[in-house]
Amino acid sequence: MNSTASYPNLYSGLIERYRARLPVVPDTRIITLSEGNTPLIPLDNVARATGRDVKIFAKFEGLNPTGSFKDRGMTMAVTQAVGGGSRAIICASTGNTSASAAAYAARAGIRCFVLIPEGKIALGKLAQAMIEGSVVIQIKGNFDDGMRIVKDMADAAPVAIVNSINPYRLQGQKTAAFEIVDALDRAPDYHCIPVGNAGNISAYWVGFSEYAGIRPKTAACGFCTDTCAYPFPAVVPTRPVMVGYQAAGAAPFIAGHPIEFPETIATAIRIGNPQSWDLAWAAVRESDGWFDSLSDDEILTAQRLLAETEGVFCEPASAIAVAGLLRDIDRGKIPDGSLITCTLTGHGLKDPDTAIKQSPGSVLEVPANSDAVKRAILDNL
Repeated sequence: MNSTASYPNLYSGLIERYRARLPVVPDTRIITLSEGNTPLIPLDNVARATGRDVKIFAKFEGLNPTGSFKDRGMTMAVTQAVGGGSRAIICASTGNTSASAAAYAARAGIRCFVLIPEGKIALGKLAQAMIEGSVVIQIKGNFDDGMRIVKDMADAAPVAIVNSINPYRLQGQKTAAFEIVDALDRAPDYHCIPVGNAGNISAYWVGFSEYAGIRPKTAACGFCTDTCAYPFPAVVPTRPVMVGYQAAGAAPFIAGHPIEFPETIATAIRIGNPQSWDLAWAAVRESDGWFDSLSDDEILTAQRLLAETEGVFCEPASAIAVAGLLRDIDRGKIPDGSLITCTLTGHGLKDPDTAIKQSPGSVLEVPANSDAVKRAILDNL
C-alpha cells in the first residue's frame, strides 16, 4: 500500500511529479527517497561582484537525500531494476554514485555492490556507502578501471548496472532541467555544469529539449529512435546554450581523447574516460555551447566564494560551474543581459577535509569566561 495516499500534500519524489514524461507505467513500484524539488538559488552577491548585467541562479543538487544529483537518476535506475526482477545492483564510483546507489538499494531491499578507486574517494561519500549496507570493493586502479570491470559484470553476475550507461539514469536526471524551467517560467540563456562522466550534461540537454518540444538529433534520451514522434508538447520555445567545465587535470573533452591518469582535487569529476562522450558532445554542439577547463586553484576559489558570499556550501566539483561562468562572463563569452543557471552537483559535507584545509578562518581557543570571549569577539569585528 502507498503510505502517502492519505497525505495528498506530501511531496513524493520526482517520478510522481513528472510521471507523464518518464518511462513508468501505472503499476510500477516506485523506489524513492523524495528526491528532486531542490532549490534554485539566486546568486545575487556573485552576480553583483561581476560588475555586469547578468542574473545567476544555482540549482543546488546537494540538497537531494544523499547530498548529490545522483539521486535523480538513481530513483529511476533502481525502480527499473526492481521492476525487472533484479536482486542486486552494481556501480563504479568516485563517491556520489556509490552513496546514492547504496541508499536506494537499502530502500528497495536489494543488495548493492560498489567499486571505488583506492585512496581516491572523499570520506564523507565512503561513509554513506558503508553505513547504508553496500558491499564496498576497493580496486587498485582509478574510476575508469572500475567502470571497465563493472561493464564486464553485465554478463558475469546477476546484477543491474546503475552507472550512467543505464539510460534510466539520464531519464531521472533530466528532471532537473524541468524544475529549472518550471521555476523561471522560461529556459535560461546559458546553463553551466560540471563534467566528469558526462551523463548529467547529456541528461539536462534531453530535459531542456523535451520542454521545448524538440527531440535531440541524437537519441540521447535512450528510448527514442530516428523514426519516433517526439511525444511531448512544448512548455517553452527555447533551449539554453550548454557549457561544460572540467578540471584541468581531468579534461578529456578539452584534450579530445581519454586521459589515462586523471588528477584533480575535485574528486567527483576525476574521470578520464567519460561514458557519455558522444551524448555530451551532441549537447554542446546542438546548443552552440562549449567545454572548458579550470585549475584546482580556480575551483577552490569559487568554492570559498560561494560559501563566504552566498552561504552555499558545495563540494569542489560543484564549484567549477561557478568558476567557469565567472571566467566566461569576464571574457565576454557570456554577454550582458544573460540569465544563467548552473548546477551545483553535491553538498560540501561530502568532502569536509578539503573545506577545512582551505578555510580562511581558524578555531580560537580562549579561557571559559565572558571577558575572554568578549575580547575575542571585539578583536575580530
